Amino acid sequence: MDKIKLKSESKKENLSKTHNTISKSAVVGSVFGTFIAATPLLFSLHESVPAQKVWNTFLFTYDSLFWEDAQYAMWVVTGKVIPLLLLLVWFFTNRNWWYHALLVPIVMYIFQIIGVVNGDITNVDEFQLIYMLPIMAIIIPSIYLIRAKMFNKINDAGKTMQELEEEFTMKPKGVWSTIKQYF
Repeated sequence: MDKIKLKSESKKENLSKTHNTISKSAVVGSVFGTFIAATPLLFSLHESVPAQKVWNTFLFTYDSLFWEDAQYAMWVVTGKVIPLLLLLVWFFTNRNWWYHALLVPIVMYIFQIIGVVNGDITNVDEFQLIYMLPIMAIIIPSIYLIRAKMFNKINDAGKTMQELEEEFTMKPKGVWSTIKQYF
């Protein structure tokens, strides 16, 4: 009788853990989905900035030296920040073996945002290859080595490409554990 009672309690605990996991993943997925769906609204936030050189708020004062129009400057910033945020969501939620390749456009957008904020740079979208080379020198060979390792395992073990992708897929428990993998 005690064994039956223990089994039923164990099943109830497993069901409640599964329910908590499902509800947690549903909440996180809903947040990401809402954020992605709201990006057109986030992009239009620049329209609330006045079309003048100096923008005063209760938090800060922005003087658009190079851009000469605060609204135009914020339009350029939102044009860089929104794709960067979407790439970060894709990077942290992607479970494919090639997801490290997303670091290249992420870093590119970061450099462009720095260029936008620094008003002395005249060509914002000018590609800064010198700064990107060290990052690309690490990421591209890493992706190639992972790919080569996958094909070696295909030839040796007779596994399908799908099975190998699942083997190389990162399965972190959450966003914080994903971040910890990189540092």
